[in-house]
Amino acid sequence: MQQIESKQSYDALINDSQVTILKYEANWCPDCKRLDLFIEDIMKEHNDKKWAQIDIEQFPEITEDNEVMGIPSLLVYKNGKKVGHLHSANTKNPDQVKEYLSDF
Repeated sequence: MQQIESKQSYDALINDSQVTILKYEANWCPDCKRLDLFIEDIMKEHNDKKWAQIDIEQFPEITEDNEVMGIPSLLVYKNGKKVGHLHSANTKNPDQVKEYLSDF
């Protein structure tokens, strides 16, 4: 999964016409590590989408602008707009994530 390293790479990624899923996380987050255990299989099922991750501590302004209140959170973007937001409470198991992504 691509790691967001700059505001410019974030902007380029979310402004794409292809659906982009951005995982908001932090390296100290145990629930983020749990999501990592099953996210690769889900990414394979949704290989028609772009995937990336962003560290909330490295980019607090982006995190705040996107109203991310808990991690991990999966946000969906298309053409520069946030079109979906799976809050941290709903990222605990693969079935919840798969159900959420079935709309995109």
